[in-house]
Amino acid sequence: MSSLSRELVFLILQFLEEEKFKESVHKLEKESGFYFNMKYFEERVQAGEWEEVEKYLTGFTKVDDNRYSMKIFFEIRKQKYLEALDGQDKAKAVEILVNDLKVFSTFNEELYKEITQLLTLSNFRENEQLSKYGDTKTARNIMLIELKKLIEANPLFRDKLIFPSLKSSRLRTLINQSLNWQHQLCKNPRPNPDIKTLFTDHTCTPPNGPLTPVPVTLPVNAITKSAAYPPLGVHGPFPPTAAAAAAGANALAGWMANASASSSVQAAVVTASSMPLPPTQVSILKRPVTPPTGPGMVDYQNPDHEQLMKRLRPAQSVEEVTYPIPRQQASWSSEDLPRMVALTMHQGSAVASMDFHPSHHSVLLVGCTNGEIAMWELLSREKLVSKPFRVWDMASCPLALQAAAAAAAAKDGVVSVTRITWSPDGNFIGVAFTKHLVHLYACHGSNDLRQQTEIDAHTGAVNDLAFAYPNKQLCVVTCGDDKLIKVWDLNGRKLFNFEGHEAPVYSICPHHKENIQFIFSTALDGKIKAWLYDNMGSRVDYDAPGHWCTTMLYSADGSRLFSCGTSKEGDSFLVEWNESEGAIKRTYYGFRKKSASNNVVQFDTTQNHFLAAGEDGQIKFWDMDNNNIIASTDAEGGLQSLPRLRFNKEGNLLAVTTADNGFKILANAVGLRYLKVNESPAFEALRTPIESAAIKVSGSPIVANASPVNCKIERSSPVRPSPLANGVESMGRSIEKPRVVEEAVDKTRSWQLAEITDPGHCRLVTMPDSNETSSKVVRLLYTNSGVGILALAATGVQKLWKWVRNDQNPSGKATASIAPQHWQPSSGLLMTNDVSGVTLDEAVPCIALSKNDSYVMSACGGKVSLFNMMTFKVMTTFMPPPPASTFLAFHPQDNNIIAIGMEDSTIHIYNVRVDEVRSKLKGHQKRITGLAFSTNLNILVSSGADAQLFTWSIDSWEKRKCVPIQMPAGKAPNGDTRVQFHADQIRLLVVHETQLAIYDASKMDRIRQWVPQDALSAPISCAAFSCNSLLVYATFCDGNIGVFDADNLRLRCRIAPSTYLSHGVLNGSQPVYPLVVATHPVEPNQLAVGLTDGTVKVMEPAELDGKWGATPPLDNGMLSGRTPSSSTTSNHTPEPVQR
Repeated sequence: MSSLSRELVFLILQFLEEEKFKESVHKLEKESGFYFNMKYFEERVQAGEWEEVEKYLTGFTKVDDNRYSMKIFFEIRKQKYLEALDGQDKAKAVEILVNDLKVFSTFNEELYKEITQLLTLSNFRENEQLSKYGDTKTARNIMLIELKKLIEANPLFRDKLIFPSLKSSRLRTLINQSLNWQHQLCKNPRPNPDIKTLFTDHTCTPPNGPLTPVPVTLPVNAITKSAAYPPLGVHGPFPPTAAAAAAGANALAGWMANASASSSVQAAVVTASSMPLPPTQVSILKRPVTPPTGPGMVDYQNPDHEQLMKRLRPAQSVEEVTYPIPRQQASWSSEDLPRMVALTMHQGSAVASMDFHPSHHSVLLVGCTNGEIAMWELLSREKLVSKPFRVWDMASCPLALQAAAAAAAAKDGVVSVTRITWSPDGNFIGVAFTKHLVHLYACHGSNDLRQQTEIDAHTGAVNDLAFAYPNKQLCVVTCGDDKLIKVWDLNGRKLFNFEGHEAPVYSICPHHKENIQFIFSTALDGKIKAWLYDNMGSRVDYDAPGHWCTTMLYSADGSRLFSCGTSKEGDSFLVEWNESEGAIKRTYYGFRKKSASNNVVQFDTTQNHFLAAGEDGQIKFWDMDNNNIIASTDAEGGLQSLPRLRFNKEGNLLAVTTADNGFKILANAVGLRYLKVNESPAFEALRTPIESAAIKVSGSPIVANASPVNCKIERSSPVRPSPLANGVESMGRSIEKPRVVEEAVDKTRSWQLAEITDPGHCRLVTMPDSNETSSKVVRLLYTNSGVGILALAATGVQKLWKWVRNDQNPSGKATASIAPQHWQPSSGLLMTNDVSGVTLDEAVPCIALSKNDSYVMSACGGKVSLFNMMTFKVMTTFMPPPPASTFLAFHPQDNNIIAIGMEDSTIHIYNVRVDEVRSKLKGHQKRITGLAFSTNLNILVSSGADAQLFTWSIDSWEKRKCVPIQMPAGKAPNGDTRVQFHADQIRLLVVHETQLAIYDASKMDRIRQWVPQDALSAPISCAAFSCNSLLVYATFCDGNIGVFDADNLRLRCRIAPSTYLSHGVLNGSQPVYPLVVATHPVEPNQLAVGLTDGTVKVMEPAELDGKWGATPPLDNGMLSGRTPSSSTTSNHTPEPVQR
């Protein structure tokens, strides 16, 4: 059943509950199997209605489904049997023994015999194990505690124990909205429509004249839901609800130390070690699901991503059921560790905290002990930003802080940075200080930090700061000397205040598992606590090794939890936690005992495989699966005694602090190549991939992306670059070239362009039924949920293919490993656009999909049709030609607003709800061929067949700027131009048959360009960013497909037409090539192409490869006898493209 159908069942359940249809509610719960009503189950158990109890259970599980289910049914039938014996009804007891309990004898004959022997006793309490059996009510309550734990532990009940958070009368509200919509579509709407039926669509009878549409108000009986369906939250920023708290309590139960309460249950019932028992304390913490990061992505369906983790059990349990999580194995060696000194930078003050940008891997934030913060671009060795500490709003800050600020201004170094960090999207910077304050900056470009918010966060020092996403809203978590943890929105409004620590809070670690958001915190008394966003106190109270300062971090994929700290006696500890049990899983060795001091060992993780910690002026490395040190480096000396350190996201660079008020950048072979530590003269080494003029206007630093490559470099030959003064090398010196660097350069030069020419070199699937007609595929989209593909043919017919969730494809997402199904509703309808009177060869098809995949609108030279994606029915049509619609785009913040590009070169801003064109934008000279919204810049970018780009204000719809695309020499300025925003909503991909280009949309300056050349010399037919905006996929009119690095438009892989076309098609009379390309909303290495012969192909790299080629080198030299497909950097003036 689709997720929409599943949600409809929940709406019906809510409606039945509100209308008091009690029996119907529970019957639908059972028959659908979507929601197990624990309250109803408890009531039936306490009432002893055993037949109804088992009948209700069978909607969710059977006796022999798994050990949890077997134990559930055994406990129920055993209780029924004991109650019959207690009532001296031996005949009924025998019946239960034979009909109900006999099934368990197959699994445990001895236990069955022991139960049978109870018939021979005048009072079964004479049995030692049943001596504590009390009255019937007490026994049922004790059993119910055990049953609830078994149900919560049973994977068959996963995601079925919590009712979704719904506003009251949600189904009525939706019906009301539908009637409003129908009324808005009435040709002659009446002010007070008479709604008499829901069986047919509403329409007003024609009055004498047209009237203004008036919203329909359907009475809603606001019946409060009973406790069986507790409301899961008010609709505020973070709903603190009882149900959520219960879920969270279960989620963190595995960390609880006290297991005695549950263990007492076993003494009151016949369990014995002979009947296998699952654990009695349950953790439902799972591996995390990364929220979609691509633009406009919605995880509309919620697949079961992971198995349940191992559960905590009391010591007396003899057996447990586990659900291991398969871990991908990768080939690693110590050579992958960044241990060679690539750069030595002078900051000017002791460095207290560092953090690399989440996507621009050479941009480093630095916070200092004098309160200064700085942003470095390591590619250019340039300090982009430097800001000394100062109080932004001196008038409103405490007097103690005013004094501290004055002392800091006098260079007394009173105020120090304690933490500096990027937000996960790289748009904000958080800085915590030793005196009260937190500063938030908005980052709008490489050197554009704007003051966002100043927060008087804590009394005393703010010891740590992190960003988190509770309720999908970016917020800031802080902790301090005042023993508090606080959560703030980006405007400085306090959302939560967590009290419970008895000592200053040293560090925080926000995280999430599935839908459970939580925070780990550590304090100076060595206590670890965990908090849910509910103001209901901590869920964990545990001791960290060393009982003093400890920091906690998750591995990059969120599956493994580590902590590192130091005791007051000078002992350091690095451990991995079994988070489902709250116990230490592994201890890493290699630390030296130090004299007692206030200094604490710092650590970091990388690549889901390595740990690093700083001690004794060295950086020590561990494999996560190995207790002992695998490597260490002193970084050529000069490090702090306990250096601070930070990996970049790729793991090829490591920043470490030095004793002389600076830091060093360590690199592996890939990192060396990335930083261009090679034969270039000093001047070239200082140049970024984008010239400095372009950087100043780019809106965000554009840097090359380096993929991990296993390059071997001798450990005995560290890189020794020339001395740097203030982070900038003397122009009169070149970087030295020891043998290590020469070898790295040799390996760089042996880089080969990945060329895929055979179907066996990638994964490929062709859409079934996609070639039943010769009509070419002209538009192609993935659904936002990633489970289907929608194709629009030149005939105006749309087709939908969906992947089925099964054992081979447990996520149900689109994949090139399994063929999808051509999906149609049971009515057999096709989504067919109005093409009456249209010359199809001249029509310009267009399509757009709503964010929740509920509606698709499209046109093919005729009226725009709005289709329901479930029924394929046409909901409405609008904008009849002339002029015809040529491009469609939903407003990112309001699905009722649509930007429609027209054949007559205008853009209509159309409100579907009121059937009204709100604005008409004029400026282009030819038809509109592309539209893209940026919420970051608050603009709409349009492109046309006149090869011009316009920007328009979303607020006023006024024209801001017009820029002609810079055509290669000899090319006429015309032809279709497409636009798409990068994930940062600042950089813009511009696609024309003559070029790919990247623009900084904040100023509409071109910063990169690539033109067809070499093996990819045919005109470009289409191009698109990958979902993470790290790649650009481009299709060509000769059938080739190019995969480019998005940051620098360098070709990394060519997919030849022989990869996906048969010999018969390749040798046919009609050329076949991709007209359109679409990229998966979650999988960055998956693409789909629509071909001129009507077929649709989905491609992914071979499983062993995982990626489309490797990152090309940054030099423009000859590569194995082959000139690389290069790009150029540009600012304003058009120039011949370098090749």
